This record gives sequence, C-alpha cells and structure tokens, in this order.
Amino acid sequence: MRNIAIIPARGGSKGLRGKNIHPVAGRPLLAWSIMQARESERVDRVFVSTDDPEIAAVAERYGAGVIRRPAELSGDRASSESALLHAVEVLEREHAIPVGLVVFLQATSPLRKPGDIDRAIGRFEAEGADSLISVTRLDDLTVWERQAHGWQSVNFDFRNRGMRQERPQQYIENGSIYLVTPEVLRVCGNRIGNRLSVYEMEFWQTWEIDSIEEIDLIEFYMFKKNLAGQESGPENP
Repeated sequence: MRNIAIIPARGGSKGLRGKNIHPVAGRPLLAWSIMQARESERVDRVFVSTDDPEIAAVAERYGAGVIRRPAELSGDRASSESALLHAVEVLEREHAIPVGLVVFLQATSPLRKPGDIDRAIGRFEAEGADSLISVTRLDDLTVWERQAHGWQSVNFDFRNRGMRQERPQQYIENGSIYLVTPEVLRVCGNRIGNRLSVYEMEFWQTWEIDSIEEIDLIEFYMFKKNLAGQESGPENP
C-alpha cells in the first residue's frame, strides 16, 4: 500500500484569478506543495487533481502526475472529498496503484517546514488513526460571534476573563495537512473519520492565500523562515 499525496487544484478561482499557479516567491503557488510532497521521505507518489490545462502543465513540470478532474467535480460547490475520492479511484483502477493513505495538501497553504509531512504521517501511524488534521493553537486570540441577541464571546467568558494561562487550550484547523484512509473517504464521505489525530504547527504556518494581499504575507514568511530555498523543481525533477 502506498502513501499518495493528492493536491486538488481546480481552475476558475474567483477571489484571485489563476490563484493556484500565481507566482509566489519565484515559483507558481502549486509548485511549493508539489516540491514539499516530493521531498517527503514517507510520500511515495505525488498527484495533482485538476480540470485546468495550465495547472496540469505546471504540475507535470514540477514532477507530479496529473489526474484529470471531470467538470461535475470542479465547480464552486464541489467538495474536496469528491476530488480526493475520484483521484483514489482513478489511481487504483487505471494506474493499479494501491492507495493506503491519502496525503491531502492544499496548494493555498504552502508554509510547511521540511519534515512536517513526515512527522504528521509518523503521528498518524503511532496513534493508529484513520484521519489527521494539522492544527494551530489559539493562544491570545479571543473570538467573538454575532448571534441573534447580540455579540457573544466564544472561546472565553468576557464576564470572567481570568488569566490567559488558565483557559483551556483550543486549536484551529489550519488546512495545511490532512491524512485520511481511502476507506474513510468511501464510507464517511469526509476527510475526518472516527479515530482522529492532530499534528500541531506554528501559528505563522496558518496563513494561506485567498487574495492578492496575502501573497506578500506568505512570501515574507517563506523568505524569513528559509522555506523558499528548497531546490527540488523542474530543473531537478
């Protein structure tokens, strides 16, 4: 059974045109997730699921296989799970690749440190999980929600704030790394199963690209944290 990285990357982004292949730190955005997956010691193969010829060309240039996603799975309301399940079925049926674990990476979340993917897989295996999400701890963030009767504090009691250190630790799903077995995708139709594990990442790794303004922020961290120095690319596929 193989650990297969699958990166869904459809065309037609409305927030930022051509988002998945927009230049970021000198490379197409998609390229960073491909490179990080290829550098993982625990990932056997890397595939990009897409409906877009330009995205497919970038994927191939950076050494990933391409799974052509049908139009009915590429619309604004199509779930990532549907793309993942389609990819698994294509790999097993048409390429005879036995998929044991899906390593689902979002192209819009490129702030992964070397070893993050491998450590996440190690945690997944050690805990006997059937799914894993990467998370970031909420330290000083106080969250409010607008409800029918007015504004209400969510992760703390504004009437009795207390000491920050005394509050229960809470985490957000940061969207960077997901691990899930094909069985969970088929049975649950979801990336999260019944035996969930988590992999904690640093807060700065939570940022993702949905707008042009966020590219500057992502590039700042990629250069500051020396993530843009990774060498695997089309010149060394």
